[in-house]
Amino acid sequence: MRPLIGISCCVKAFGVFAMPNHAASAHYPEVVLGPVGGAPVLIPASGEAAGLEILQHLDGILLTGSRSNVCPDLYGGPAHCEGTPEDLHRDSTTLPLIRGALARGVPLLAICRGFQELNVAMGGTLDQRIQDLPGRMDHSTPADQALPGVRTGKAHAVRVAPGSELARIWEGLAAPLAAVPVNSLHNQGVAKLAPELVAEGWAPDGTVEAARVREAAGFAYGVQWHPEYDWREDALSRRLFESFGAAAVAYRRQRESRGRLLAAE
Repeated sequence: MRPLIGISCCVKAFGVFAMPNHAASAHYPEVVLGPVGGAPVLIPASGEAAGLEILQHLDGILLTGSRSNVCPDLYGGPAHCEGTPEDLHRDSTTLPLIRGALARGVPLLAICRGFQELNVAMGGTLDQRIQDLPGRMDHSTPADQALPGVRTGKAHAVRVAPGSELARIWEGLAAPLAAVPVNSLHNQGVAKLAPELVAEGWAPDGTVEAARVREAAGFAYGVQWHPEYDWREDALSRRLFESFGAAAVAYRRQRESRGRLLAAE
């Protein structure tokens, strides 16, 4: 049986009446059914209680990217620029969900906004508009969305820490592994890295692009780019999801084993 992988949703307005919907991009269920090898379960942005209840039945958590930004009140940052999208419903769901998943050892892979949520949930802070900071690159999505390869094109290299978990995941797939190309579609990024996170990848301007949770009980990793867009063509993206999927399979077996032991008592 496939492991159950929870996918974080956003609240978005759809249709002529702008009705609020709980939604996740189709890329995430596709990647869960693909290289992750799991069964996708959408987690509505309905607050802490709903998220933690669903967590008890999951074998992995995939934190998705989104246009919305983490509310600055949650990390003591200044107010966003006018017009910056926020999603407090998602924030109130994902931050407790992250802490709950780590406490239970549920495998977790955090992508883009999800990586930023991971950092904030663990006590870190965010830069809101990296492109406005002195000496930093423009990491944001190109204004012309019609350009070919906007989401799959490689924008810059990520320097990988030798001997890191990320290097281990990618072992044998890239030569030299010291720097690998990634896409870049974000405005916010890590400012102060949370004490429980260990940086393992950096953009040329020093922006933290990848980190793992220190002494996590299971797979717990975050990346700032979007591997879900190019896993069919990019072996590095595919391997990241395969590693997450393997951890979810192992967690499911442990969960089933605990269930059998409890039933036998």
